[in-house]
Amino acid sequence: MHQFGSMMSTNRKTIIWIRNDLRLQDNPALATAAEAGEILPVYIWDIDSHGAWAPGAASRVWLHHGLHTFRKALAKANVPFVVRDGDSVQELRKLIAETGADRVVWNRRYEPALRATDERVKKALAEDGVEVQDFPGNLLFEPWTVETRAGDPYKVFTPFWRTCLNGEEPLPPFTAPATMQAFADVPESLTVDDLDLLPHGEDDWDRSLIRHWEVGERAAWDRFQEFLDDAVAEYDEDRDLPGIDGTSLMSPYLQFGEISVRRMWSAVRALSPKSDYHQKSIDRYLAELGWREFAHHLLYHFPETTDQPLRKEFEDFPWSNDLVELEHWQQGKTGYPIVDAGMRQLWREGWMHNRVRMIVASFLTKDLLIPWQMGARWFWDTLVDANLANNTLGWQWTAGCGADAAPYFRIFNPVTQGQRYDPDGSYVREYVPELKELEGVEVHEPWLRIVPELYVNGNGQYPDPMVEHSLARNRALMAYDRIKK
Repeated sequence: MHQFGSMMSTNRKTIIWIRNDLRLQDNPALATAAEAGEILPVYIWDIDSHGAWAPGAASRVWLHHGLHTFRKALAKANVPFVVRDGDSVQELRKLIAETGADRVVWNRRYEPALRATDERVKKALAEDGVEVQDFPGNLLFEPWTVETRAGDPYKVFTPFWRTCLNGEEPLPPFTAPATMQAFADVPESLTVDDLDLLPHGEDDWDRSLIRHWEVGERAAWDRFQEFLDDAVAEYDEDRDLPGIDGTSLMSPYLQFGEISVRRMWSAVRALSPKSDYHQKSIDRYLAELGWREFAHHLLYHFPETTDQPLRKEFEDFPWSNDLVELEHWQQGKTGYPIVDAGMRQLWREGWMHNRVRMIVASFLTKDLLIPWQMGARWFWDTLVDANLANNTLGWQWTAGCGADAAPYFRIFNPVTQGQRYDPDGSYVREYVPELKELEGVEVHEPWLRIVPELYVNGNGQYPDPMVEHSLARNRALMAYDRIKK
């Protein structure tokens, strides 16, 4: 196991401030503290510290179950887990006073409001004479360490990633502590249920959502091993096909730190490719981890982009704020099967295939001209893997107003996208059962079939298309021409 320095001494009493790092393996703050003496892992539900981007409903569902699972993992090692609710500074100060802790450690976060909270905690505890140390535990490369030759942040992925790959290899992952010594006197703790993270309602949405997932560090590693043993070999091609199990599904585990990106990187790099194509798939997957790095790089250097376009000319874009059309999109009732399948998958599972995320985002921002910020907010509330950096990059990329953005004239046709990436229609039929009688590729154009009972205006179930795509595309291009001029 490596260390981040020689400052460790024995017999320390260290509070480990747990955030989005619900794991024992490759947890630098935990490993470093455990080497030095007694430890007390602590989670503080500080809702105000998130600013305008407090965790959405789906994220809270995952967090609820993730905290329960992490507490059980610590209990097996005879380590208590203290849960508190309130201001981070105040709660940490209380815990220090109650326990006599002389140090607080954590793994870094990168969202603007959370970075500000961490700096506030550092300053307050330093004034109290308490030692504080933070660690790079959630990225491969710290955002401020990658820059252009001119010393500027990157705005294009390819040179950013080339610079990363040509630099130092990411640090190897820490192993979980062999033994951990808990505080002798454990302070009072809330239960996870006391945090009231689950929604209140009679539709059991949260129970339906979480049934699609196994939560926790063990589940994360098992899923990743399954991916490495099977799907990674065909990843370069299969990753774009939503109807098959061709992706790793690791995004929620990464978001809550139930697995570290360094551990994933190390495991993929250790693979022995069986062919040139296998190597291509491996490189493609590593590049997808690179996009996650790029997203955090952008958010760190351009924190305003959570709500404002990076390309300033888009501040004058003539968006529509049609809330009825927004609701149809949210509910998967647009009349375009691939779009509706994606939106219904999102509601049912708290997740959506990445190719389909691009399709539904293009439909919202270009076919309907609804602001990307509205789409980003809906994803934030309904995705179990909602990550501020990834969410911001994805929506600005699709809308054409962000870094390395797709050209605005690249407007996804929802019919041809469905035909290309769901050629047998299996994905659509799974989430849009109204169309289950249509076979193969014809499911993407149900209006061409003489099946009037499919449609709402024919007293059926499935709606007519909200807009004619070709006309909507022309309208979007005209709007873009206006801001160019």
